[in-house]
Amino acid sequence: MKIIVCIKQVPDTTEVKINPETGTLIRTGVPSILNPYDHFALESALNLKKKHPGFTVDVISMGPPQAKAVVQFALALGADEGILLSDAAFAGSDTWATSYALSMAIKKIGKADMIFCGMQAIDGDTAQVGPGIAQQLGLPQVTFCEHIEVEGKTIIAERHIDGGSETVELRAPALFTMIMPKDHPYAYPSFTQIYSASKKKFSIWNAQDIGAESHYLGLKGSPTQVSKIYPPKKETETQFFNVSAAEAAEKIVEIMKKEGFIK
Repeated sequence: MKIIVCIKQVPDTTEVKINPETGTLIRTGVPSILNPYDHFALESALNLKKKHPGFTVDVISMGPPQAKAVVQFALALGADEGILLSDAAFAGSDTWATSYALSMAIKKIGKADMIFCGMQAIDGDTAQVGPGIAQQLGLPQVTFCEHIEVEGKTIIAERHIDGGSETVELRAPALFTMIMPKDHPYAYPSFTQIYSASKKKFSIWNAQDIGAESHYLGLKGSPTQVSKIYPPKKETETQFFNVSAAEAAEKIVEIMKKEGFIK
């Protein structure tokens, strides 16, 4: 089976800074990492490769030239082939345009039995790209997967649902979005693996290479537009009291009465 994993480079920060003039995220000086949910998807795919001789794992990422770092990271972990979609034509793509570009790249690669995506990216939190790719390719999809096994021609996916889990059985081809696996593998490559991966060649494709129509890409091809981004106002304050336990209890009661939580 051929498995394709879609991965994304995201800012490694919990403190988002926004340019007040342009309303865009300030990425300068912020280190980047492989999106954690995509890391889960990649590890799940590589685990299947280890269990089943003949399985292959390719990765695709879409982003600026520096996004090659996450492709090399995936190669260091054990991916067989890497592809970076990088072109000024992709800039400003929303989730629909991104799904379109990735689906065109998958078509160019050829027959894919399984496509893995992270549940969502931590910089956008839309959870739309994976399902969007499935829609573009006309594939069945199983979302919020915790664990996937392959038995013969049957794929068994265990997915998280409210209040429990659900087991889905289906045949390839299909797309799966991954949450944190039950066994939480989340491996990191060794220095030797990273060094070896840095010597590996991977493909860099532009919009023309994948046969994408320009009016479906970038801002021009994005049905959704973000009119404004701004940080939420901080309306709460933290107070510290260096007092005894008894005095702290009295202070808490006093504050709760003042705020109307108790009478």
